[in-house]
Amino acid sequence: MSIKFTLEYWEDDGWFVGRLKEVPGVFSQGETLKNLKENIQDAYQMMLAEQGVLPVIREKTHKIPVAVHA
Repeated sequence: MSIKFTLEYWEDDGWFVGRLKEVPGVFSQGETLKNLKENIQDAYQMMLAEQGVLPVIREKTHKIPVAVHA
């Protein structure tokens, strides 16, 4: 399911800053408009996870040996 919101944005010191008009409190920024769109989607997902609407996805990590050759 895809929900569409209105992204209102402006430039501030070379950064694109924006908010979702229909969702109070969801703001983000990016170096490009594309970055802003990606970041605002992440901010929305984090807000949903915080409210318990979506599960929080945690990345799995593993320690692995890395050989360094001088």
